[in-house]
Amino acid sequence: MSVEDRLNELGITLPAIPEPVGNYVAAVRTGNLLYLGGQGSVNAEGVYFSGKVGADFTVDEAYRHARAIALQQVAVMKSVLGSLERVNRIVKVLGMVNAGPDFTQHPQVINGFSDTLVEIFGEKGRHARSAVGMGSLPMNIPVEVELIVEVTD
Repeated sequence: MSVEDRLNELGITLPAIPEPVGNYVAAVRTGNLLYLGGQGSVNAEGVYFSGKVGADFTVDEAYRHARAIALQQVAVMKSVLGSLERVNRIVKVLGMVNAGPDFTQHPQVINGFSDTLVEIFGEKGRHARSAVGMGSLPMNIPVEVELIVEVTD
């Protein structure tokens, strides 16, 4: 089954890609690796969510933010590669959670990102990962995720 067929089967429509908030691009390809810069989740109007996980957002809400970011990153992959069939493997994920010093459920939040990639890409979506806490993130976004993808020509 193609990745596009899998998206249709899951009832997933890829979102629009938020514009970078600075002088950078969403992704850079070098050789067979595609590096995707960090993304945060946005609401229906394209405005970034703001707040700390554990104070302003529950773990379940933050999981859904991470899932939304995964869909944005898949949209970036499709935009850059032209076809998601060119994704050979999700290699590495760095998930950052904006939380207070007593928060310890970072992996449960970033599971929203990882689970989504495995749903979409199957075994190709399984990856190495870091899930870390941050004292703050840009614009006070609750979650930010970047990743590295192996691609084919």
